Amino acid sequence: MSLDQAKKIAAFKAVDEYVRDNTVVGVGSGSTVVYAVQRLAERVKTEGLKLVCIPTSFQARQLIIEGGLVLGDLEQHPRIHCAIDGADEVDADMVLIKGGGGCLLQEKIVASCADQLVVIADYTKNSKKLGEQYKKGIPIEVVPMAYVPIRNRVAAKYGGKLNLRMAVAKAGPVVTDNGNFILDWHFPEGGDFDWDAVNRDIMMIPGVVETGLFVKMASKAYFGLADGSVTERSA
Repeated sequence: MSLDQAKKIAAFKAVDEYVRDNTVVGVGSGSTVVYAVQRLAERVKTEGLKLVCIPTSFQARQLIIEGGLVLGDLEQHPRIHCAIDGADEVDADMVLIKGGGGCLLQEKIVASCADQLVVIADYTKNSKKLGEQYKKGIPIEVVPMAYVPIRNRVAAKYGGKLNLRMAVAKAGPVVTDNGNFILDWHFPEGGDFDWDAVNRDIMMIPGVVETGLFVKMASKAYFGLADGSVTERSA
């Protein structure tokens, strides 16, 4: 089974088990979420579910619209019953790295408003420790004018290397949906980090908008496997 198929079976199972009629659903960002929206649209059509979908990015907003789903926002729906989102990596303690697609801030805002955050991913995202499989680092969204001092402070305290994420189809750095830059922190391998403390510490640096560390947020994770089955992990 391909990775795309593994993503699809995880997404479908999560939507089937967590989404109920007359609820507000947070829609994450990334390649796996495409399948979650596909399944949401199928269930709305076949079962007549009444759902309101809250996006976490421009991409998620477009998926919701293209799927014919009801688009909402946090001003009208500040409480979300369930947010379904992907992850770049999930460790044994259900700590997530998110933000590989640059949408970490809005993803974390929506997740924080949800009664439950459900993670959908393929088996390559399932790790014992962060950094075991995902090698692109932990994203840190920063105010553009502050990226150099933030880069220096994180490296001085925790080690590793922080790279300003550069764009592919434009000259210069990636600019998020919120007008910010992203630093990708390649933390030292083999380090025994208290990710909750690290996250809180980095967030205290002036100019840091958000980190891609999601600690004590996810309720459940679904991983699609190569054999066509789905394994689950609960917080």
